[in-house]
Amino acid sequence: MKKIGITFLTACLGGAVAIGAYKLVEIKQGDKLSFDEKQKVYFTNNPSTVISSTGELDFTQAAAAVTPGVVHIKTTYGTSSAKNGSSDPAQDMFEDFFGNRGRPQRGPSMGSGSGVLISNDGYIVTNNHVVENADKINVILPDKRSIEAKVIGRDANTDLALIKIEGNNFPVVKLGNSDDVRVGEWVLAVGYPFALNTTVTAGIVSAKGRSIGILNNSERPSPGGELQPSTAIESFIQTDAAINRGNSGGALVNTRGELIGINAAIASQTGNYEGYGFAIPINLAKKVLDDFKEFGSVKRGFIGVSFTDLDAEQAKQLGINEINGLYVNGVVPGGGAEAAGLKKGDILTKVDGNRIAYSSDLQERVGRLRPGDRVQLSYLRDGSTKNVNVTLKAESSIRTASNENNGSAEAVKKNLGANFSPLSQAQKLKYKINSGVVVTSVQEGGFLDQLEVPAGTVIVSVNGQPINKTTDIDVAISSAKNNMATINAITPEGYQMRYQFQVR
Repeated sequence: MKKIGITFLTACLGGAVAIGAYKLVEIKQGDKLSFDEKQKVYFTNNPSTVISSTGELDFTQAAAAVTPGVVHIKTTYGTSSAKNGSSDPAQDMFEDFFGNRGRPQRGPSMGSGSGVLISNDGYIVTNNHVVENADKINVILPDKRSIEAKVIGRDANTDLALIKIEGNNFPVVKLGNSDDVRVGEWVLAVGYPFALNTTVTAGIVSAKGRSIGILNNSERPSPGGELQPSTAIESFIQTDAAINRGNSGGALVNTRGELIGINAAIASQTGNYEGYGFAIPINLAKKVLDDFKEFGSVKRGFIGVSFTDLDAEQAKQLGINEINGLYVNGVVPGGGAEAAGLKKGDILTKVDGNRIAYSSDLQERVGRLRPGDRVQLSYLRDGSTKNVNVTLKAESSIRTASNENNGSAEAVKKNLGANFSPLSQAQKLKYKINSGVVVTSVQEGGFLDQLEVPAGTVIVSVNGQPINKTTDIDVAISSAKNNMATINAITPEGYQMRYQFQVR
């Protein structure tokens, strides 16, 4: 009996020491903890009792655990920052995608979105487009309290933002692991659609790693008209849980009540739910949010390659047999890829041991890392598989190296005699295409001028390679066989045309 008593006392002391250690870490390190570490402290002191309810299709436990930590975000815009008088920032971001509703210009306007509390001291994750350009941000808690928030950091390339409200002991939604998400599993979307009270909808994960072109509009023409490379990262979790305007920035959770994604967009031509929603994976968001808290901005690392997704058509055009992976079109001078020995023509097949099926697979993995971090790439060269570790470089060094080798725009002008701008999502929907750039001006005596190709023509592909920016044209032209290039285009009237020309 005495032995049992001693064992019990030892166990109690051990538990007390563990909890005390967490408390000591919390007190000593405070705001220096990452959001993952802060949550470990929180959920050690507040154990979760949610059990996966998938078997019985009963989501009540997960909904009850999550809804207290999902907040309503109301934004106010002055006349200078109000965008076309829109009443919803989500509508502004996706106006081309959903269609312009033609609202008249008004004075100060209001916006509405959702957010998720991820630490009990008031940090909230939401979408960049929910709070972008807002003059004032109010957070309405489920208990009806209204607290003004400040922006800690925003990033258009991932459409994520971190805001904060003052206070403590706020309810927290537990961070999950988006890598463990499986197609077909049940999920819940929690938010404030149409400015309603907390709303929970259910559905399944219908796809992972989706890229839908929403964030690619971050590409902007330079003063000379050529496109600057986009650093947007799209690797959305696709779900059929009902998501509508106002759900932006809300929670996508699994049946254990764990946050696996931040709802960001819907595939719709009306602006309302038509079957599919898209969420930013939480594993990507964790890194971005920690960057916001520590630096105020995102510290993004780059491999230093340009690439094309492979499929049967692309493989045939490139004259290769491999139809899976990413074909390396070029290597940035001075970048990590060049230092590691990667070359044009290599085919990237894995990143950190995970198979690469689409470009989003690579971009999302790399998006979790910072300059100086290393990533392992597997690639094919001459039929053999090789592995290499690449040290990521900072954006500034990549842009500097790119500028030193920025002959691509001039090469395109020389061959085509034109300038280009990004193709809007509305135009892509209009022409039912997934890629393209629009001709903004035609130079007299140039190739397009000789063929009487007018401004407004859309260049869809060159040598079978999809075109989304000027550098894509240059890469496609450089891969021309027998110095001949083929352009697939759509005229301003909507007619499909094909042109061939001799590369100079």
